[in-house]
Amino acid sequence: MGGNKYPGITAASATSIEISFYYQGQKCRERIKLQPTPANLRRAANHRAAILLSIENGTFDYSVTFPNSKNAYKFSPAQYTVQTYLTEWLANKEQAIKASTLKDYKKIINNLVIPQFGYLQLHKLTRADVRNWVSGMDCSNKRIINILSPLRAALQDAQHDDLIPVNPLFGWTYKRNEPPKEKSYVDPFNSEEQAAIIRNATGSIKNQCVVFFWTGMRTSELIALEWADIDWKRRKIKINKAHTYAAKNDESTKTKSSNREIDMLPHVEDALINQKQHT
Repeated sequence: MGGNKYPGITAASATSIEISFYYQGQKCRERIKLQPTPANLRRAANHRAAILLSIENGTFDYSVTFPNSKNAYKFSPAQYTVQTYLTEWLANKEQAIKASTLKDYKKIINNLVIPQFGYLQLHKLTRADVRNWVSGMDCSNKRIINILSPLRAALQDAQHDDLIPVNPLFGWTYKRNEPPKEKSYVDPFNSEEQAAIIRNATGSIKNQCVVFFWTGMRTSELIALEWADIDWKRRKIKINKAHTYAAKNDESTKTKSSNREIDMLPHVEDALINQKQHT
């Protein structure tokens, strides 16, 4: 339509005009929301001419001229350092993940990742940087996995938001040879010890001990338990939430399989009945 009359200007749709130009050796195409009328095509051509002049003068700022462009990160990546992006990412995650998970992420990012890489421009962080960093850590493979988890997730979001071209940690894990682990020795209370604890406990503490011993509930699950979760007729206890130290409100259980029903044994039923006078 107007492509021949105005080089680099084409009618992209009924409501937009495409401007094409070369910048730093790359061909760029950007759309502006204008109907492709003769007057608007001429206006777009003038805009393109101003862009070419600013490029020639060395004053062109891609992120200012096209702030919403997906290409902006290529030419103005300095707006995000690792520190500024991760700080913003954590703030955005506050309503999206569990409080306990967020607390762990903050510790890792603020105490480990930012002190190491915070000064880098986000797009310059490489897999080699991260590999060299974790290879010098004196910790287990499991700990390294936990450290890399929030960084990998943050970089994946950065890629989805077109802030970096690729996630350097995508599909990559770090693992080194470790000596065989010694089996940890678990020494649970035996029946005599359980009986002694219950015998010497009083009030609501005694009731809690009985429920702990005879249901296997996690502490966070017992804290979140409500009377509405007790099915007296079926003698079942419904577990569908948890309350952790970091959370202000109840959250989902640790895993999907943690949502379950527990048989209410006679000892537990008696303890719950006794607990009613306290709560």
